[in-house]
Amino acid sequence: MTAVLPATVRTQAFIDGAFTNAVTGATFATPNPATGDVLTHIAACGTADVDRAVTSARKAFNSGAWSRLPPGERKTILLRLANFIEEHSEELAYTESIDAGKPITDCRDFDLPDVINTFRWYAEAIDKVYGKTSPTGPEHLGLIVREPIGVVGAVLPWNFPAAMLAWKLAPALAAGNSVVVKPPELASLTTLRIAELAAQAGIPAGVLNVVPGLGHVTGKALGLHDDVDVVSFTGSTEVGRAFLRYAADSNLKNIVLECGGKSPQIVTADNADRIPEVAADLADAAFWNAGQNCTAGSRILVHSSLKDEFVAALVKEANKRRVAEPTDPQTTIGPLIEASAVARVLRYINQARSDGATIAAGGSQLHQDTGGYFVAPTVIDNVTPTMAVARDEIFGPVVAVLSFDSDEEAIALANDTDYGLAATVWTHDIDRALTFARALRAGTVAINGYSEGDITTPFGGYKTSGFGGRDNGLEAFEQYTQLKTIWITLR
Repeated sequence: MTAVLPATVRTQAFIDGAFTNAVTGATFATPNPATGDVLTHIAACGTADVDRAVTSARKAFNSGAWSRLPPGERKTILLRLANFIEEHSEELAYTESIDAGKPITDCRDFDLPDVINTFRWYAEAIDKVYGKTSPTGPEHLGLIVREPIGVVGAVLPWNFPAAMLAWKLAPALAAGNSVVVKPPELASLTTLRIAELAAQAGIPAGVLNVVPGLGHVTGKALGLHDDVDVVSFTGSTEVGRAFLRYAADSNLKNIVLECGGKSPQIVTADNADRIPEVAADLADAAFWNAGQNCTAGSRILVHSSLKDEFVAALVKEANKRRVAEPTDPQTTIGPLIEASAVARVLRYINQARSDGATIAAGGSQLHQDTGGYFVAPTVIDNVTPTMAVARDEIFGPVVAVLSFDSDEEAIALANDTDYGLAATVWTHDIDRALTFARALRAGTVAINGYSEGDITTPFGGYKTSGFGGRDNGLEAFEQYTQLKTIWITLR
């Protein structure tokens, strides 16, 4: 089946309230992950386009058309945008499925509902965040207030394009900022369409701008721009480091990073009575979105007394999953995002085999006749802590299984990583659960079920997984606002 993009798809940049070509007229091709064919061509913005977008954003911010709009009015417009997204959710889900290779059921049942809920939650939070007064003597009054930071740069990943747009855009707009979005070059289409819906909802021209393009050109230009006040980035740790350098080489803008992960999933000895349940949950953690997820449970640590039975159950779960064309509602795992991702994943699998690990399930490319980028869900057993599959973020449907003999060993193995984004612990024992939760160096620790939390809980990582702030929760407002003290002397 050949998937056809909706007629509403937009491929130009969105600057100052209108769609426009790149200044040079350049475009880039974006592939269809399910076929390898060119899906469409999108405006390739350069430094001049980024400058146009930032100038438009600053002008809009200084005008006060959005930044000084009463909070209740911003709330009304953002709720209207959420309603528009909901009305167009089928179109957006289908576009995302084709563009990013994501199973249509994931887009319909998780991604778009998450987008809608995020905009509604931050719209409702606008008029529920308060300043403070400081404790002073009777001759003074100290007011501590938060003001919008100004121009926000948001650089998005391709694995959850619409959801990550909402995670950054909703709190940034709710706080009163203007925003310049650099969408992922491999999956730009839903961001551009949502920008159009935002304008229709009443977001003033210049408040939201979208500059598609290549990361080393467009993203770099945004990171180096002297009139951008903060950049919020989700993506690889390598590129995250580059944004810190861009800040140092420009105006010392704030940088917020949500980067990679190698999330441990710990199965303690007291789970013998529910191995199938645990295996099903951790298979979801490993293979959801074809493992292209920064919190993917790609590293399972299981007590040695349970390992053989657990691996058998995990293999059974892996083999249940249907790898197929993403717009088919029966598909549970779609393609990887691009050809180089297939090569990378197969390289790690082959290296693990050479290192002495056992490929217990999967381990191969699928559906090569389609031209698409499909890889079988892969379970690797007999992994040791020094192997690359136990240490590196693979970003594919691959899970490594290691064993441990004590809780102390499990904690040491779990923390033996440069990353610290998320972790899961399965146990019946509340004391053990809390001991693990406190000891694990991760931004989110889930107990008895893989999870990243929800919109109310801040999301971000320790170590090289995160820097400078958090997405979600009221805490997200902190990265998009400046703290100001107003000191009044009473006369």
